[in-house]
Amino acid sequence: MPEPRFPLVAVDLYGTGIHPQSWRRPDSRAEDLFTAGYWTGLLGQADAAGVDLAFLGDSFAIATTGHADQRGHLDAVAIAARAVAATERIGLVPTVTVTHTEPFHVSKAIASLDHASLGRAGWQVDVSAGQAQANLFGRKDAQDAESLWAEAADAIEVVSLLWDSWEGDAEIRDAATGRFIDRDKLHYIDFEGTHFTVKGPSITPRSPQGQSLVVIGARDEHSTRIAAARADVIRIGAPTVDVARQRAAQVRTAAEETGRDPDSIRILLDVEVVIAESAHAAEHDLAQLENWSGSRYEPESVLYRGDAPGLARLITDVTAADVDGVTLRPLALPSGLDAITEHVLPLLRSGDPGPGSGLLRERLGLGRPANHFAGQD
Repeated sequence: MPEPRFPLVAVDLYGTGIHPQSWRRPDSRAEDLFTAGYWTGLLGQADAAGVDLAFLGDSFAIATTGHADQRGHLDAVAIAARAVAATERIGLVPTVTVTHTEPFHVSKAIASLDHASLGRAGWQVDVSAGQAQANLFGRKDAQDAESLWAEAADAIEVVSLLWDSWEGDAEIRDAATGRFIDRDKLHYIDFEGTHFTVKGPSITPRSPQGQSLVVIGARDEHSTRIAAARADVIRIGAPTVDVARQRAAQVRTAAEETGRDPDSIRILLDVEVVIAESAHAAEHDLAQLENWSGSRYEPESVLYRGDAPGLARLITDVTAADVDGVTLRPLALPSGLDAITEHVLPLLRSGDPGPGSGLLRERLGLGRPANHFAGQD
């Protein structure tokens, strides 16, 4: 397995940027937002520049904080699937919420993406809070955070078992005997939990990675607990690099307390970015967004406003703080991604986009998980 290249650099691609007023910028391409070309263009650009992972946000919520907010979005798994042919190396990690979604459907969707991408798929786990989202489905009332993440833990377990329900050599394709599969190498998972009862097996063969990458944002005590126990990549938020160092250490300790090797996870710090030719120009761009929204922007993690060399130095500082890398979250797209790919990454990577196609797990230095059922009678 090749050694991972640090710092890991991911991008969070959501709409026209994470600021709800970003669509009002003249360079936002808001008119293309619901087209395949918009997304394949962004992902192809990130891929060619050597970005390691692309997170594609999704939720069941519609923005309600202001009449001018961007509203509506495409399905993240569908975007990732469409981008497979437009990319070669980047990890494609759509968000799939589990609160109102059956884990059987999640398992086959992500496994299919892993097959289509030849082993570059991941799954960012999220939950759906609030009565408004529950009302969209009408099956149950809103849940508190503890209940939501307990349900998510069950869903992750079911999905993981379904991914393992076909052994790697279950397909034999024996034309002489007419057997396409070895039925003894397909397994019922017989999961019975508080939230789901699933028999299995999956309808999708074991994918190239065996288990696609599981990503969780550790936003509170409940999500952090599940992330420490189940995630391969954990996203953290922190206002400063020093706090990020402390947060990463806490997450690794939590993982170790569950019996995991802390070196078997990767931790990425969210960094919200406004990149311009100077700090003054970046402040001006942010001020314009705030003027449109009528309120001061409140970041969820480090907020960087400045030029590309300064961001490259910040990313280097993050890695020196025992964090594996960053998730760059442009407040505005596509301009933010242009700055990352054209000016920031060349400083970090010396013009080398990195390894070519290959399994995402291997590129991140994460081993192939053993099959839960292999070797069982």
